[in-house]
Amino acid sequence: PLFRSGFIFTLNFGRKKSTIPLKSYFSIVCVFFTVSVINNYALNFSIPMPLHMVFKSGSLAANMILGILILKKRYTLTKYLSVAIISVGIFLCTHMSAIQMTKDRAEANESPASVFDLTIGVTLLVIALLMSAGLGIFQETLYAKYGKVSREVMFYSHALSIPACAILWSDISHHAVIFSRSTPIQLFPFQLEVPKMWVYLAFNLVTQYVCVRSVFYLTSVCQSLTVTLVVILRKFISLVVSILYFQNPFTFYHWISAILVFSGTFLFTDVIGMIKQRFSKEKKIE
Repeated sequence: PLFRSGFIFTLNFGRKKSTIPLKSYFSIVCVFFTVSVINNYALNFSIPMPLHMVFKSGSLAANMILGILILKKRYTLTKYLSVAIISVGIFLCTHMSAIQMTKDRAEANESPASVFDLTIGVTLLVIALLMSAGLGIFQETLYAKYGKVSREVMFYSHALSIPACAILWSDISHHAVIFSRSTPIQLFPFQLEVPKMWVYLAFNLVTQYVCVRSVFYLTSVCQSLTVTLVVILRKFISLVVSILYFQNPFTFYHWISAILVFSGTFLFTDVIGMIKQRFSKEKKIE
């Protein structure tokens, strides 16, 4: 759906020239593809999935730091405080999830992950984190220079990444075979049996399309820091759902981290300030 809608409606069957120069898109694609590969490759170094999910949420702090260093931005004290609260909540949740994974390995008589593997994995995640934050800053500068063309950016950043997947063809084909050998499930009402992993992949593609399209739209109308905040909240909710779905213990510290994250979000969005502003406008109209 991404390629079809982008090629037909955004580019008018390739007849419409891109608003942003192609060389800028190649820069986006290089960073975008590298970050995706690094994030997935880090899982080979004993990185727990909860740690992997939540670690990327540190991009809020990384985005703010790069915004200060590169774009010379300055934020209010409330913004700094909210980012600090959210970061503490996220890392507390990460730490407790990692402890739980260690206990599970011990109960299953599995060998614990080596310090070397964890160090390499965390290093890869840090590199991907900084590159992702830098990409958000770069996209924000492009929108400021060339206008808000979120659908065009979404199309080119994904379409130009397709040839790069040839580098990973052996790994892709290997997993395609594994998918095809998975347990078949019946698709109602078609009475057709399809390997369940392919069904899961199709569902994932649809949800990813909705998610990616929404994020690119937000990037065009909001600051990079605000977009990062929204993505972080989505990741945190995904983590909580994952813990509940797989029946992992949701300890007292997990609840504390949840309170910290949502309190920080409440502070960041300045809900009270927006309500006061809304009421003041209504009074002026009266």
